[in-house]
Amino acid sequence: MAELSVLTILFLAANPVGSSQSRLEQEARDISDGLLRARHRGHFKFEQRWAVRPRDIQLALLECNPQIVHFAGHRKQDKILEQKETITQEFATETETEQEEGLVFEDDTGHIHLISAKALADLFKLFSDQVNCVLLNGCYTEDQAKIIAQHIPHVIGMKQSITNKAALDFALGFYDALGSGRSMEFAYHLGCSAIKMAGLSEHLTPILYKKTPSNSISAPDDSSKLNAILGNGKTQNISSKRHIQEKREDLEEEYQNVRKKLKFLKQEWNIKTDSEAKYELSQRIEQYQIQLQNIEELLEELEINKG
Repeated sequence: MAELSVLTILFLAANPVGSSQSRLEQEARDISDGLLRARHRGHFKFEQRWAVRPRDIQLALLECNPQIVHFAGHRKQDKILEQKETITQEFATETETEQEEGLVFEDDTGHIHLISAKALADLFKLFSDQVNCVLLNGCYTEDQAKIIAQHIPHVIGMKQSITNKAALDFALGFYDALGSGRSMEFAYHLGCSAIKMAGLSEHLTPILYKKTPSNSISAPDDSSKLNAILGNGKTQNISSKRHIQEKREDLEEEYQNVRKKLKFLKQEWNIKTDSEAKYELSQRIEQYQIQLQNIEELLEELEINKG
């Protein structure tokens, strides 16, 4: 029998002085209970870390080896942080304060410690071989998600303010889907559906960013994937025809490599008899299929724009 593979979820909660912890406790409890009832409950391990400080994040990633990292807490512009900035930075200008973006954790005294989105992205880059998904379940975390997605295959953030009820409904729908053996992308959509089913109007607030083959990122509603591989400039100095040809060759090579891996995984899936092993393989197969689809779309856009 194949060795069971466990998917570890790391729940990180930061609750600086002056904020409410009750919502975070309910979120952790309901996620844990849902996973215990899941069809594939033996496939999941739910790790929790509370009152998280910067060093605690590093230690938790090292100790738990998570595949999913779930952040529950505040973003820089939540009211609690704004209050502290008013008290402790009364001589700083509003412009200086707003320049810093990131997520709120705790310092050794339980007060606010801001970790910039860039610092978090650099940290996750070191763990990109094991972390498959990061869920930032707090208000206005889209920008942070976008930066982290440069290194992690699936990153979910919130593009605006989200109520506690909607954030909780999204998380429960997301993990219910994973517990039933569905893919990350399906779980994201079910989470959004759970918000809508609850009669809330915030189902468009969660946004999924996926790492593309070119190591850039794309959101579900991105209108142009070509810019993702050629850069943001309109013309990119059209020695561009040569640049496009080089990109095409790179993508075609990557396409063939992914196809070989996919073929091997499908053969493995047909051989395995253990349901847990087949579940893990099906997850990987779906990821490679999505990757192939992304490459195909990029190649099509390159063909359209080569002239």
